[in-house]
Amino acid sequence: MVNPPAVGARVVVRYLLPSGQATDALGELLSADAETVVVDGKRGVERIAVRDIVAAKPVPPAPEPRTRRNPR
Repeated sequence: MVNPPAVGARVVVRYLLPSGQATDALGELLSADAETVVVDGKRGVERIAVRDIVAAKPVPPAPEPRTRRNPR
């Protein structure tokens, strides 16, 4: 990430697993430095090596939960 968003921003980070497959981390950016990016998402806190990152960008806030309609 050349210009990471501010800590606290919601981000998506695509990175490579040891198998070579890509996966995404989606959540709050907790920290970012020259070596590691830390994202807190649904799978918990993920520490991602910068060398494994394929793409990253800020994303809008998550939508509000939908309310259930009462069946008639």
